[in-house]
Amino acid sequence: MLVQSHISLAATPEAEASWPQRPVRWIVGFAPGGTADILTRIAAEQLAKKLGKSVVVENRPGASGSLALNLVANSRPDDTLLITVPGPIIFPREEPGIGKGLDPVIMLAEGPMIIVGPASNPQHSFADVIANAKQNPHKWNYATSGTGTSQHLAGEMINQLAGTQMVQVPYKGGGQAVSDVVGAQVPLAILGPTPVLPHISSGALQAYAVTTTYRLPSLKNVPTVAEAGIDGYDASQWFALATTKGVSPQRIERLNGYLADIVKTQKFGEAVTAAGMKIAPGSPEGLLKFVQTDRDKWTNLVKQRGLKIGQ
Repeated sequence: MLVQSHISLAATPEAEASWPQRPVRWIVGFAPGGTADILTRIAAEQLAKKLGKSVVVENRPGASGSLALNLVANSRPDDTLLITVPGPIIFPREEPGIGKGLDPVIMLAEGPMIIVGPASNPQHSFADVIANAKQNPHKWNYATSGTGTSQHLAGEMINQLAGTQMVQVPYKGGGQAVSDVVGAQVPLAILGPTPVLPHISSGALQAYAVTTTYRLPSLKNVPTVAEAGIDGYDASQWFALATTKGVSPQRIERLNGYLADIVKTQKFGEAVTAAGMKIAPGSPEGLLKFVQTDRDKWTNLVKQRGLKIGQ
C-alpha cells in the first residue's frame, strides 16, 4: 500500500525544547510476548525517564506487521509515533518501511532465529527433520510470526536449499506461535530466541538449529543450519526504531542519542543477550543504508528462487 507524503513544517527551537508535551506512542506490529515486544517495552520504560513523559507501548498485530506500519506512516509528523520495525520482511505488495514512508532513527538489535519442535517429536536432530520432511513432504509445517517475515524467509530458504516442501503457518506474533508448538499442534517453528528459550530450558521444546553462521552462547550444543547439513545457509533478524516521515531532524537526532545510551544499559543488554542477539546502534543514515542493502538482498533472493510471499 502506498502511503501519502507528509510536508513537515520547520520545527522551532522552542517547539523542540518543549517536546514532548504529551505521552509518546510506541507501536509494535505483533502480539505481546515476542522478541520485538519485549525489547520495545524495556527501551520504552527507559526512554520515558529521559523524556520526562510516559511512553505508551501499543501492540497492533495483523498482516505481518503492515497494519502497524501503515498506522505510523499515515500519522501526522507532529504526533511523533515511534515503531519497532522488524526485518527482513517482504510483503506481497508495497507497504511502508524505513526509507519508504518511515524515517530511520536507530538500530536496536540483530541476531539469529531458532528452529524448534515439541519435545514429543521423535526427530532429535535437524538432519533427521530434513530427512523426514523429504520422505513425508506433506507432514511438516512450521510456525512463524507472520508471512513475509524473517522467519518465513528463513523457512523458505531451507525449502529451496534442502529440497523440502514445508509449509508456513503464520501467527500474529512469536508468543502465540510458540504455544501451539509446545502443544504439538505444529511440528516445527522458526522464531526469535525470546519466546522459545524458556521452553527449551524447561524441556517443552527441543532446539534443532540456529539460523546464523554462529552458534548462540546460551545454546552451545545447538548447531547452525549450515553445520546441520545445509551448506551456505545464513539468515538473521533485526529490530530497528523508526518514526513517521517528516519528523524534524532535531527530534530524530535527540531520539537517536537517547536510544544509543539506552541500548548500552545493563537492563537492555541483558535482554538482548537473553534473546541471543547483539546491540547494533548507529546513525539514522547508517540504518537507512543497512535496511536498503538488506531489502535488496532478500528481494533478489525471492525473485531468483521464485518464493511465494502472498498472504
